[in-house]
Amino acid sequence: MTTKLLIAGDWRESASGDTIPVIDPSDGAEYARIGRGGSADIDRAVKAARAALEGAWGRLPAVERGRLMAKLSQAIADRVEELARIEARDTGKPLKQARADALACARYFEFYAGAADKLHGETLPYMAGYTVLTLREPHGVTGHIIPWNYPMQMLGRSVGAALAAGNACVLKPAEDASMSSLRIGELATEAGFPPGAINVVPGYGEEAGAALSGHPGIDHVSFTGSPEVGTLVQQAAARNNVPVTMELGGKSPQLVFADADLDAALPFITGAIVQNAGQTCSAGSRLLVEATAYDRVAEKVAERFRSLRVGSWDMDLDCGPLINRQQKSRVDGYIEGARRDGVAKLAEGVLAPNTPPGGYYVAPSFFGPVAPGSKLEQEEVFGPVLAAVRFADEAEAVRVANGTPYGLVAGVWTRDGGRQLRVARALRCGQVFVNNYGAGGGVELPFGGVKRSGFGREKGFEALYGFSTLKTVAIRHG
Repeated sequence: MTTKLLIAGDWRESASGDTIPVIDPSDGAEYARIGRGGSADIDRAVKAARAALEGAWGRLPAVERGRLMAKLSQAIADRVEELARIEARDTGKPLKQARADALACARYFEFYAGAADKLHGETLPYMAGYTVLTLREPHGVTGHIIPWNYPMQMLGRSVGAALAAGNACVLKPAEDASMSSLRIGELATEAGFPPGAINVVPGYGEEAGAALSGHPGIDHVSFTGSPEVGTLVQQAAARNNVPVTMELGGKSPQLVFADADLDAALPFITGAIVQNAGQTCSAGSRLLVEATAYDRVAEKVAERFRSLRVGSWDMDLDCGPLINRQQKSRVDGYIEGARRDGVAKLAEGVLAPNTPPGGYYVAPSFFGPVAPGSKLEQEEVFGPVLAAVRFADEAEAVRVANGTPYGLVAGVWTRDGGRQLRVARALRCGQVFVNNYGAGGGVELPFGGVKRSGFGREKGFEALYGFSTLKTVAIRHG
């Protein structure tokens, strides 16, 4: 099976005619090919988006944009099982996780469908003889570069918000996981989106991604990925003075105090690092535990890790494979490095019987105690690796939690109401969850980071401000 590019409502071969193999991470085998988009294809897509903005898409009233988005939301919801299987095979994640991603994608379009006609400006009090108002307007053509770990969710939260604000979109999905984006692009066409409103151009980052972020016809760039690539995207966009939204990963802590409800915390502690095989920007990859409770917490977490099972996407277990051979090698390197440094591995999961050979599997691994400032405590592994750290008191907990270059998400586990608020305010990150972690996905909740985790916000109504620009109109009437 070969999948083409979606440009101006039509399926087209890449300009070069080249394709990219699609690999099932569960067995390492090729099962399809996608078009290898390049600069010429990006240029066609940007021009198609501009034509849509100046034509049928740009003329649609906000309420009609919302109705189209609601149709797409329903189309996605009606095909959850189909999309889940596409996503699971493409990324390796268990079916139940892919199913949740499909439902989340539908919810994003549902949420932004309802918000499309509720984004508006204000009237401002000013001098006598003037009426001053502000208008919320789309940037124009927006570029979206999304990663391979949550393609459907990233598409919904990024493209959904941009469309609701009235932009026309060019989406560059990751070369390792483009299949669900192409299918949703097809559903958008069937739902009646005007040609060019949504364009999907798979390709390599250094080719299609670089062309999109630096294209002079792009008015805003949204990127999710590594800080290193995020810097390149910002530099390319800066040459055209284009605003960007950057979500660049994390090394997120879960702070467990001695008074925490451990029975409530344990499923979140384990799930936050095992979900999607730890390939999650907001993964709870550091477990900070008050010293008086450390041994008890560590043993309980280790017990859960020993019960984790790893297998192929269709076995639908706790954990699937990593996305590709390079990612497996990277995560294996962190695990081997911890072993060389003498860090104790407290527990690990098991590979299930009959797991296909050739897949990119890494058993979930729990290390501790890990020293603050060490490589395993500081760097984003992006795999199912949890590092436990002891802390003596609240002040040290906050200092260690804030002591990495990242600042995306944190979890706080304590029954003390005053401590909940003090710590939440002291943590330098974009989201803090108290006695939970992730809040069930939270489509409505603004999401983004500080420090090396990026800037700008996606999700919720706040994202609409990022995908629009404000115009002030001052009318002098005497």
